[in-house]
Amino acid sequence: MPNPSLAVWLASPRGYCAGVERAILIVERALAKFGRPVYVRHEIVHNRFVVEQLEAKGAVFVDELEDVPAAAPVIFSAHGVPKSVPRDAEQRRLRYVDATCPLVSKVHREAELHHDLGRHVLLIGHAGHPEVIGTMGQLEDGAITLIETKTDAETVDPGTTRLAYITQTTLSIDETAEMIDVLRRRFPEIVGPRKEDICYATTNRQRAVQALAPRCDYFMVIGAPNSSNSLRLVEAAQRAGCPKARLVQRASDIDWVDLAGAKTLGISAGASAPEVLVDEVLAILRVRYAVTVHSAAGVPEDVVFKLPRVLEA
Repeated sequence: MPNPSLAVWLASPRGYCAGVERAILIVERALAKFGRPVYVRHEIVHNRFVVEQLEAKGAVFVDELEDVPAAAPVIFSAHGVPKSVPRDAEQRRLRYVDATCPLVSKVHREAELHHDLGRHVLLIGHAGHPEVIGTMGQLEDGAITLIETKTDAETVDPGTTRLAYITQTTLSIDETAEMIDVLRRRFPEIVGPRKEDICYATTNRQRAVQALAPRCDYFMVIGAPNSSNSLRLVEAAQRAGCPKARLVQRASDIDWVDLAGAKTLGISAGASAPEVLVDEVLAILRVRYAVTVHSAAGVPEDVVFKLPRVLEA
């Protein structure tokens, strides 16, 4: 009996963004410069496959700086860190390299600027996410209030009208816009960023999924469960008209019963998911289906971020 037909549409763009590529390259260059091991505080990016690949090359991932031996090289993840972290590293005389995505660093600078100008900062983001922890840690306690939902935006009482808002870079563009609209209605003089904080890669990937999802009866987003931008892609597909949108870490995680009966499958990948994982999924699909692969048109990306000076060739 022949395998059932399955049309697979690949979203474009998908997968690695410039900040993730830079962070991974920073670890690899640090290993070449300093030798094994190089320590990394937290996952360099939110993808277990990437972390395991770097571990095989000599990277050691730790939860906190206290887990790093004296004088060892340590790298801070792409999500950014509170100001206390590099300060502690300097006090311990650790050689550190900051792999914070430049677009996250932009948000950090915005927070500092608004604070210096006497504004209370409202941060739209998800509590507990490393990027939010890092951003809130740029200022003294109480200088930033976290807004997670439209309800928060409707009820927050910052005690002043001198306000500014900033956002996590990996949020839902539509939900964030709704929260910003609420804040602007309640606080007409609130100041926002000159250029939106949600990064180009998050925006491009969500728009690509929104355009593709209506033609699909099943959608897979390849990414990690702790990856904010990957989870937002699943939500984007569901809101755009494909209720069977699922997060898949690896090909081995595919729920074949859930997929049964699908005729058109959309695939995207979070900004920290390498293309090899997309290839892995396509390979296992071809074992069970007569697959035809189509590539959707998308926004080209040519962003490249410089490496820290200490690692430049």
